[in-house]
Amino acid sequence: MEKRNLPIGIEFYKKIIEEDYYYVDKTLMIKELLDKKNYVSLFTRPRRFGKTLALDMIKTFFEKEWDENGREISNGHYFKGMKIMSAGEKYTSHMGQYPVIFLSLKSAKQPDMDTAAWMLKKQIANEYMRHRYVLASDKLLESEKELYKKIMSLSDENKIYADAIAFLSGCLAKYHGEKTIILIDEYDVPLENAYFSGFYKEMTVFIRSLMESSLKTNENLKFAIITGCLRISKESIFTGLNNLNVISVMSDSFAEYFGFMQSEVLELLSYYELENRMGEVREWYDGYLFGKTEVYNPWSVICYLNSIITDKIAYPRPYWANTSSNSIIKELIEGAGDTVKAELEDLMFWKTISKPVYEDITYENIHSTPDNLWNFLLLTGYLKMTNIYFDGAQAYVTMAIPNREVRYIYETSIMEWFRQCAVTADFSDIYLAMLNGNAVDFETYMKDCLKRCISFYDEKETFYHGFVMGIIGNLKGYRILSNRETGNGRADIILKPLDDRNPAVIFELKYTKDSAKMEAECDNALRQIEERGYMDELLEDGCSNVVKYGICFCKKNCRIRCRKENGHGSI
Repeated sequence: MEKRNLPIGIEFYKKIIEEDYYYVDKTLMIKELLDKKNYVSLFTRPRRFGKTLALDMIKTFFEKEWDENGREISNGHYFKGMKIMSAGEKYTSHMGQYPVIFLSLKSAKQPDMDTAAWMLKKQIANEYMRHRYVLASDKLLESEKELYKKIMSLSDENKIYADAIAFLSGCLAKYHGEKTIILIDEYDVPLENAYFSGFYKEMTVFIRSLMESSLKTNENLKFAIITGCLRISKESIFTGLNNLNVISVMSDSFAEYFGFMQSEVLELLSYYELENRMGEVREWYDGYLFGKTEVYNPWSVICYLNSIITDKIAYPRPYWANTSSNSIIKELIEGAGDTVKAELEDLMFWKTISKPVYEDITYENIHSTPDNLWNFLLLTGYLKMTNIYFDGAQAYVTMAIPNREVRYIYETSIMEWFRQCAVTADFSDIYLAMLNGNAVDFETYMKDCLKRCISFYDEKETFYHGFVMGIIGNLKGYRILSNRETGNGRADIILKPLDDRNPAVIFELKYTKDSAKMEAECDNALRQIEERGYMDELLEDGCSNVVKYGICFCKKNCRIRCRKENGHGSI
């Protein structure tokens, strides 16, 4: 039987159902929303965890939808066989009963306030256009219709957009005779963009105006749901909004509706007959904890399974990591003092760190203290909560890296930071000692570099190989060959001089967890260079002087042993 396609990047519930994509049923979220009766809910989750799809599903269920000619559209068939249909008439009786405003703010990523604000106004105008059937009714005053048309036509009068969502909810409530549901997706994207682009205060004022008028004093509001990655503090956006119920990654409620549960992943793998991949999926994409609920990254799971279906020998990749610039990690590393570096190293060892909880963060104060930055990383998915405890009135959360995919982000960011540092660093003393075969000074300089670097050791030679490459990368007059096939194997690193009168250099790197074995491993490395003939090609190319290094690393320590070759034997 032909399998359903996976919905890669599809955020529209109707499209998934109409075109028979695989759908992980999250419709019982509707039941929980009705049971809890929250007036205004803010769901904060990392990017790509299904926030937009969840809102679109909620819209499809609740909306009393009309086409452009004023004919009612029935959406009941989109929920046939879904879990919500077995919840009882208490819940299904709400289907198709309310006007719904749905706004996504994720497109406001422009480099200046005027353009970003115009994009937001365009989104509002599009929603007015979607509901333009109300203009045919005599339930709206002529003055209301005129204002409606102005907003729909993207009028240059900026002040009319200040309460545009609230005004639309009032028009819809008049037309339908029911209060309006308001859904706002990715509300903090414009704020993040504005912060990094230099117009944060102006954007904060614009977003605050929209939120206050539509959510605080709106008598036409049935309920509202807002989604984003962060809870921006009440003082910044939700001023005076005392009815805001925040459901963050630390909350137990609604935890199962964003991301995949283990049972859902097992069912997904079974459907595509890929049960043997469960170990890889768990290692790479599991590990998140929302409240007390274990969660898999849905975007990465779907992308990985799709790659296997296309290519049976596919291996896990950092799909989620590639959906963002991950600039916040880079900023953390670039500004890290000794304490933050030590904490990063603990995390890279799969250890935990504990920090006080600060859920009310503004982009302006992310960098005011390291604790704010750690909280930001937790709320946006770069760290997970493993435990929460109290010391007096202050809550503390224990954090860890969730899985191998997220660890990859830290690894690549650390190595990029080190490469950038190496570009501007003066390694002339290291180069002089290295090329002269002065192992004592070379070792001293390398130890100093190791102490200043952020290390992750469990990848063994991989990290140290990158570390050495970063240091020697700016050496002039040499061609650097990494893992080059030569002789009877692959040398770790070879420095081949452009002028054969200068010495060539061969590095063989070793790693040990036992510092007492470092000397012996250096000797093994030198022996490997000679026994496998790594220098044969260099001698054939006319390099008469070759410096051979056996280097063994153990955490932030190293031993370096050297032998020189002059073409007639070691000296």
